[in-house]
Amino acid sequence: MPTKDESILGTGIWEGVKPDSNLSLPTRATKWCLDIVRPAYFSRSSGPRKPLRRTAYLDGLRGFAAFLVYWMHHQLWARQVISGDAIFENAFGYNGKYYFACLPGIRTFFSGGHYAVTVFFVISGYVLSAKPMSLIQSGEFLKLGDNLGSALFRRWLRLNIPVIVTTFAWMAFLHMFGIWQESPILQSSFREEVWLWYTEYKNFSFAFGTGGKPWFTYNFHVWSIPVEFKGSVIIYTALMAFSRCTRNARLWCQVGLIVYFMYIVDGWYGAMFISGMLLCDLDLLAASNNLPQIFSQLEPWKELIFFNLFIASIYLGGIPSHTGDVKVLEDSFGWYYLAKLKPQAVFDYKWFYLFWAATFMVACIPRLPWLKTFFETRFNQYLGRISFSFYLVHGPVLWFLGDRLYSATGWARKTNLKGTPQWVDIFPLPSGGPLGLEMSFLLPHLVLLPVTLWLAEMVTKLVDDPSVKFAQWLYGRTLAPAEKS
Repeated sequence: MPTKDESILGTGIWEGVKPDSNLSLPTRATKWCLDIVRPAYFSRSSGPRKPLRRTAYLDGLRGFAAFLVYWMHHQLWARQVISGDAIFENAFGYNGKYYFACLPGIRTFFSGGHYAVTVFFVISGYVLSAKPMSLIQSGEFLKLGDNLGSALFRRWLRLNIPVIVTTFAWMAFLHMFGIWQESPILQSSFREEVWLWYTEYKNFSFAFGTGGKPWFTYNFHVWSIPVEFKGSVIIYTALMAFSRCTRNARLWCQVGLIVYFMYIVDGWYGAMFISGMLLCDLDLLAASNNLPQIFSQLEPWKELIFFNLFIASIYLGGIPSHTGDVKVLEDSFGWYYLAKLKPQAVFDYKWFYLFWAATFMVACIPRLPWLKTFFETRFNQYLGRISFSFYLVHGPVLWFLGDRLYSATGWARKTNLKGTPQWVDIFPLPSGGPLGLEMSFLLPHLVLLPVTLWLAEMVTKLVDDPSVKFAQWLYGRTLAPAEKS
């Protein structure tokens, strides 16, 4: 039977609540509702911590990356009035402007959202490959076919059901209560609203479409979901294609695919997924002491190599990307020579540098104990457990609650003057201090972050976990009796 957590968008180490069957039905229902709405902080077990899985650091990295996406979107949204994107997404010193938040390394914590998404893709390639690759290396090809068939059947459902439910709920909430939003513009009737949502989503969810816009009106942030599905198909196809290859041939074929996706065609996301697959292959080979000889020759310098990869990852992850003009990149402090490395095939240059940044990060964490320990902390593991739902709900919370709180504390956008004038400057706070760390920006997060985390927990329990179980159940229903056993 397929495992529950088999990708970056898996629900991780969540365990469902098992009500006491001796209780009455009303009592069980009440207990279930309380368990659903109670934040994890108030239901945390006081017993010893359970042993972590070998790849638990990937859960923590996934959760921390989701938080970086949340933080970047809030930073840019609140500062539209001062063109914050032109500040955060340009290099330190560009146009003679020197901001602490734009320093190399520091900038990752203010504008690292795209870096975080590429980390998602590399981790997905790794985790999706873990079980099939172990079967390939052990020569269990019959089980490999079963595993890949199950994974591919369930993948679209696993990715899209949570998006469908959350965006429909968001659309219905806006329309039924007449909530003003900058986007979407509400339709004249709920029927028209539902029809617009349906026609947009059916086209958006077709990952292999060649036309239309890559955004979904009811949640712009889910642009990565069709990319995630395409990358998953690439992984499953490559695993099957390379399953009978020798060890060295398989490794070289993966390297060849990375070169093809990054240097020959503009398939940057494919390179990221295959990179994760390659890292997984190498880790499993290392665990069985079967790495190619060249790696054993580098063993004495392993810590030095991976520490430098970590530094390179942080630096490249801060790629200035406000425009797609390479000339602007060349004029950016510290990027002139790096700009010369951009392949001809890549249209949007930031993905080339982020590919290396994300690959280096995923590769170096398990080799740097202090870094691995950070991503295995309770809070990062908690973020990893709710990361998919956190990614899905942080936008609606920002657009509804965050927009109004920022407007109230002094960060009103031009559209607020027309759409929500009653909120503008009703509780102004000091806006002094380093850019990105102003009191008027930070204090609203005493409300915004807990609300977002709580809502993400709710969606994990009510939507995300059940969607995984539903996909597993549906696949089981399609199998012949002999296959089920």
